[in-house]
Amino acid sequence: MTETHAFRVAELPQNAATAFDFSPDAEARARIAAELDLSALRKLRFTGKITAQGRRDWLLEGQLGATVVQPCVVTLEPVTTRIDTAVRRLYVAESAPPEGIEIEMPEDDNAEPLGPEIDAAAVMIEALELALPLYPRAEGAALGEAVFTEPDKQAMRDEDTRPFAGLASLRDALKDKP
Repeated sequence: MTETHAFRVAELPQNAATAFDFSPDAEARARIAAELDLSALRKLRFTGKITAQGRRDWLLEGQLGATVVQPCVVTLEPVTTRIDTAVRRLYVAESAPPEGIEIEMPEDDNAEPLGPEIDAAAVMIEALELALPLYPRAEGAALGEAVFTEPDKQAMRDEDTRPFAGLASLRDALKDKP
């Protein structure tokens, strides 16, 4: 996405929130849809504010609204999904880079290291990607059961793979015996 909504940290006011509200135009939405492998991105709006947290940290809080179209994982028919989600990112000035092979995840997974800019458009795209349905499914679409086997052999079905499925019928047969 070539359009940027980056705020230079050095220019943000310490004593007041910096509000933002943007809706990418059709061309920008088409680029975002292509980047995220969507069939279409009909609507997209990101509103919020950036406020100082202490002397050096910054908090971005916003609301993301979007209407996306993805192919159904079963039928490939278009599936339209409405996304409305809150977005929160805490930019921490003194964030030490992870060292070593193993790193421990911080308690706040919304904390990020503070750079010279806070790019609200990049946050919008990231939040949209995280909110997308992983397996969109059209209404009534079902996978069904696929059965494959060699000719003249009995196919193994899902029911045959359940080890305790036959025990219920065995129990019932034993109850019936006098």
